[in-house]
Amino acid sequence: MDLLENLNRQQSEAVSAGPGQTLVLAGPGSGKTRVLTRRIAYLIDQMGVRPYNILAVTFTNKAAREMGSRIEDLLGPNRLSGVWLGTFHSICARILRREAGSGLLPFDSNFVIFDADDQVSIVRQVIKDLNINDKIHRPTSLHAAISDAKNNMIGVKDYPARNYREEVVLRVYEQYEKALRANNAVDFDDLLLWTVRLLAETPQVRETYARKFEHVLVDEFQDTNMAQYEMLRHLASAHQNIFVVGDEDQSIYRWRGADYRNVLRFEKDYPGARKILLEQNYRSTQSVLDAARAVIDRNRHRTPKRLFTERGAGSKLIYYEAPDERAEAAYIIDAIRNQMSSGAAKGRDFAVMYRTNAQSRLIEEAFLHAGMPYRLVGAQRFYGRREVKDIIAFLRLVHNPADEVSLSRVINVPPRAIGAKTYETLISLARGADQKAADILADLGRSGSASLYWDKLGGRASAALANFGMMLAAWRALLVNGGSLPSLFDRILTDTRYREYIEDGSEEGRDRWENVDELRRLAFEYSEHGLDEFLENLALVSDQDTIRESDDAPTLLTLHAAKGLEFNQVFITGLDEGLLPHSRSLEDDEEMAEERRLFYVGITRAKNQVYLLRSEQRSLYGSFAYQDASRFLNDIPESLLQSQSPRASRAQRASAWDGADRWDSRSTWGQPEKEASRQSYRANVGSRAYSGPQPIQRSAPVIETQYKPMMRVSHNSWGEGIVLESKVEDGDEILKVHFESVGMKQLVASLAKLKIIS
Repeated sequence: MDLLENLNRQQSEAVSAGPGQTLVLAGPGSGKTRVLTRRIAYLIDQMGVRPYNILAVTFTNKAAREMGSRIEDLLGPNRLSGVWLGTFHSICARILRREAGSGLLPFDSNFVIFDADDQVSIVRQVIKDLNINDKIHRPTSLHAAISDAKNNMIGVKDYPARNYREEVVLRVYEQYEKALRANNAVDFDDLLLWTVRLLAETPQVRETYARKFEHVLVDEFQDTNMAQYEMLRHLASAHQNIFVVGDEDQSIYRWRGADYRNVLRFEKDYPGARKILLEQNYRSTQSVLDAARAVIDRNRHRTPKRLFTERGAGSKLIYYEAPDERAEAAYIIDAIRNQMSSGAAKGRDFAVMYRTNAQSRLIEEAFLHAGMPYRLVGAQRFYGRREVKDIIAFLRLVHNPADEVSLSRVINVPPRAIGAKTYETLISLARGADQKAADILADLGRSGSASLYWDKLGGRASAALANFGMMLAAWRALLVNGGSLPSLFDRILTDTRYREYIEDGSEEGRDRWENVDELRRLAFEYSEHGLDEFLENLALVSDQDTIRESDDAPTLLTLHAAKGLEFNQVFITGLDEGLLPHSRSLEDDEEMAEERRLFYVGITRAKNQVYLLRSEQRSLYGSFAYQDASRFLNDIPESLLQSQSPRASRAQRASAWDGADRWDSRSTWGQPEKEASRQSYRANVGSRAYSGPQPIQRSAPVIETQYKPMMRVSHNSWGEGIVLESKVEDGDEILKVHFESVGMKQLVASLAKLKIIS
């Protein structure tokens, strides 16, 4: 077949490019995979390059398989044989196994590759051997530091120890490397690091592979790290034929080590390289592309692209500013359900995207209450996440100490030297004494070494169990003595040091803590209802058996997980400062640029329709804080937006959170019939998304300010603060308060429950 057939001018130019260096900057939906596969086929079929002289590198095995299949479809079977096509790690492993017997590497050719769990296990053992406090220096955090060093080609000898933390990392790094060598093993980062070292320090080896690979091709070039870039540079050093495809505007994995600046390095290292822009989009409408371009054009250090399509202007982006996050979720449900019920769309046409996994909770609950199936990509359902299940198990145990399912889950979480054998002995002892395990724990906690069970369990095991028994007794006492659900929740987190256990400095650790914090916010909503009702409602919404799995269902996913996917209609939620862009990016220009790229990726997943959603206020631990709209919204021209936001006063919007108007209407929440759930949802929430919440009967609005500037106040969760501003808006007093613990908050005075100190 004609390999240039059905290609546009820029695609054809890239596929048929002559020898040398080529940088293809491929906008979203511009057919980059087609270009890369046809380029390889063109090299073999039209330029006479032998397959075994071609190296093509991808980031995933799936991408490599898809690329190989497409090339075989173009050329026919067996013509691809000999091409080195695979991921960075697989290519490196292949090189290292070939060279390991030469004595140039500190391991044999039959080396094993330790997976992530193996690596952390070694770090954990090293920490123990070095007598390092693992509560302060978490194994996963130290492993992440070692991995980051390797990705930047920093070995043990070159690792800087400028402070105590780095000294600890260096000590662990050194012993970690010794453990790997003793096991004739490497980790994933070693595959790259040792390959780069081998190529850089051994001219003969570098020359062998550089001469072999006449053409080097790379996919997703913007996601390469420094080690990967150096590896490619060495492998292309002889023939200087390197063809890279990427888009710096879609580089969203900085936290994994990806460096979009490699695109700039490529242009600097190869000043004669041809640059080809793939700007014609085959996925989206022009309105979607214009909005995306308006957002990304604010970033610096990039090549501007004029994205265009022949699909026409299409619909404007729909902007919805919800009164609160529940109305935001309700709007999504109504918009999807209305189109599905009319036959205008199928469930699979929709995607709901958000910045953090924790944001999925309210959206998942909205789907559950509406009786609608959904698919969750890249994460477990909120109530199925490990950290969420841990905290719920602690709370269930306080509520019912006889709950041995919950006890078995958390008795050694975080680790407290209560292993499986100790737990089995405890249960066996309880059965023999016709007691509950909780009774024995209570006795150990109360009596210590004087307990009848102390010697039967052994001193060390008894001490650990006694400590847990004392904690459980203290939590029970707090509840019995009238302690609130939020205070119990916080006491459990404090006593178990759960945050230190879960938030280890890694991206995953921060994500897990955000999920715990989201559950904590929900606990504050139940301050007036108590633990019983909280657990009852959790049991209903977390029952995974009620969820119908279906391919024809809307997809829920983070913006990071959306990379490479496409949908007819896309909802992007949480467009508030602190969510998107994330609060961690507010003081870092590079982080902010990546947040902008993340939003750009989300918009460009849409074929036909984009919905941009935000909430004017969000629940924060029993109070409410008004949110500033995301700065990214200001970048999109109003001519591209159609607003569907309700016109409701702040007082009306605040009332949407009153207990009587929650979507989990107490009269129908517990009904097993799905139709009752759907009717409840429609009655209490569904209509709110379009018309705005109706005001609930409440006391007369505040017409005079109760709080004055510089007045000291106290909040149940945030502690002491100073009132900086007070004004009356829409019949309510709106405060700006600076709290010592959390900084500036904007609050509704009638709901904040502040105490005046002075």
